[in-house]
Amino acid sequence: MIASMTGYAVMSREIPEGSLTLELRSVNNRYLDIQFRLPDEFRLLESAMRELLHTQLKRGKIDCRLTFIPHARIDLPQQLNDQLLNKLLELNSAVKSVLLEARSLTVADILRWPGILKEDTLSATALHESCMKLLQMTLNEFAATRVREGEKLKNALLERVHRLRQLVTELSPRIPILLANFQEKLIARLQEAKIDANDERIRQELVLFASKIDVDEELSRLQTHLDEVEHTLLKGGYAGKRLDFLMQELNREANTLGSKSVDVKVSKISVELKVLIEQMREQVQNIE
Repeated sequence: MIASMTGYAVMSREIPEGSLTLELRSVNNRYLDIQFRLPDEFRLLESAMRELLHTQLKRGKIDCRLTFIPHARIDLPQQLNDQLLNKLLELNSAVKSVLLEARSLTVADILRWPGILKEDTLSATALHESCMKLLQMTLNEFAATRVREGEKLKNALLERVHRLRQLVTELSPRIPILLANFQEKLIARLQEAKIDANDERIRQELVLFASKIDVDEELSRLQTHLDEVEHTLLKGGYAGKRLDFLMQELNREANTLGSKSVDVKVSKISVELKVLIEQMREQVQNIE
């Protein structure tokens, strides 16, 4: 399947320790770039989470955000942080030795001090399994959204491939007509000037003009590139980089074709070709 680099998924899970919510979002990027926003309790899991994402994603700028809301644990006793308490008492004595009129710390001051009350902390190791399961579930939904978006992109690209084929088919018989018209006009002017139309210089002029407007090679390469684009889209997989290269090749042939144009209709077709190819190129930027 063709997958877009744009995707979003969020899932939550209740566990005995609290509530976990994991959010994945992505935009297009040349390479795989993963950014994590994790609570402190889960910092040790970043390496494992990154490894899992790398196994299933190839390109895109990924934002992985994990939120953890622990359940209230009023039944657990709170203990004083003895090390911090002793440090506060030392500092209190040091300040009073310099400022004799300074007020001593009260019990309320000490209890309000950040970190003075120790609570049982949650182990990241204990939460590892729950977090990784939630990540896999979210990743599955995330991948599904990217595939759905990729299917839309594929269909839009195939529609434009079909239109490009129509334009190439419309253009192919135009070149012999232009050459015949040029020959008729040239002969008519020569006859008016009473110049032999079979003169060698005339034949050289016709050959030069035919060479100038000959776009058979460009049309052939356009068809070949369109075949490859269609094959790549139908084959699926990680096709973004190859499709981007093919867009460059299509654009090169369309530009060459436009530079050889000596006819209004050919010029219009060339412009439409380039517009369609540019639209495809913009869409291809979002394909993984």
